[in-house]
Amino acid sequence: MPLTDAPGADLAYRRVVVKAGTNLLTGGTDHINSGTLAGLARQVTQLRERGGEVILVTSGAIHAGRERLRSMPGGGLASRQALAAVGQSRLMSLWDEVFEPHGIAVAQALLTRRDLADRLGYLNARNTLLTLLDLGVLPVVNENDVVGVDEIQDSVIGDNDNLSALVSNLVDADLLLLLSDVDGLYDADPTANAAARIIETVEVIDDAIESAAGSAGALGTGGMVTKLQAARVATASGTHVVIAHGLAPDVVLRAATGERVGTHFLPRGDRVESRRRYLLSGLPVRGRVVIDRGAATALASGGSSLLPAGVTAVAGSFERGDVVQVVDAEGRHLASGSANYSASDIAKICGLRSNRIADALGYEYGDEVIHRNNLVLV
Repeated sequence: MPLTDAPGADLAYRRVVVKAGTNLLTGGTDHINSGTLAGLARQVTQLRERGGEVILVTSGAIHAGRERLRSMPGGGLASRQALAAVGQSRLMSLWDEVFEPHGIAVAQALLTRRDLADRLGYLNARNTLLTLLDLGVLPVVNENDVVGVDEIQDSVIGDNDNLSALVSNLVDADLLLLLSDVDGLYDADPTANAAARIIETVEVIDDAIESAAGSAGALGTGGMVTKLQAARVATASGTHVVIAHGLAPDVVLRAATGERVGTHFLPRGDRVESRRRYLLSGLPVRGRVVIDRGAATALASGGSSLLPAGVTAVAGSFERGDVVQVVDAEGRHLASGSANYSASDIAKICGLRSNRIADALGYEYGDEVIHRNNLVLV
């Protein structure tokens, strides 16, 4: 039992990315099961009511397109992209229908790995998803199959399992819950070996664990191989991962409260340290932002964004999304982060209140020079 009645106090994981696979959503049939979607919507609502934050990564766009057209117009890449274009709106409509009775607004976010590999794309996607969470909106994420080709060419590298891991890292998720039509990772193929058993906990994804992975499912582009790939990516950045059957009773809430459901993959890194490594290494520092004593004190207290009012000067040439150092008047390195504005823009808004940004620039990308979600203290 929780020691406090505060929202989320009984949750082991507060920010949860839930990935729903095609085989789960279709139940092995030729259509998407609205009852399965409704069940997931109920569970997500309950988790949110208990203080959780949820991002849903959904598969099924191509299948929804095929269902809507009642045919498969060829098997080429262009045909499958056309099916995705038809199916995306249908899939989102289905999700909207099941969440609307719960009073939850949903927002579609179509991403590709190219979006997240680009610094500016990473920043934009992260800010958008976190803003949606702040607004109480449920982000529904899918691979942008209309322009992306990896997944729909049946590559085991490109799929929504791996996309969900990237999204987990993007938003600093506590838990990545991979829901499919399997109970978890078995130590052998359960369809061929009646003695196969669920592996309850995985500390390290080694050769033995990889050998236990099966082949891709009939309808989805993933399978246990891609789930292990996703688990490797997510756990390396400090996210706990669970693979479980999506039809298990109350599986979403059970996983979020830490119950031993499915297979648990233990995180191998710390999320804060992973974020620090991303911002402080691997990407070149493009410039510096000098701040006054008040802003330095606010940053040191933790949890504060850097506002233009606290900026006194800017050095270097950098663009929006580049990594910059934050220093005090004596040049001491206090923090690093991804800038919301270019060096030339920051020079124009130094010392201004945030509500004057649009007047000074003619546009605005937010109230912050560096948002707290994109800032790490040194």
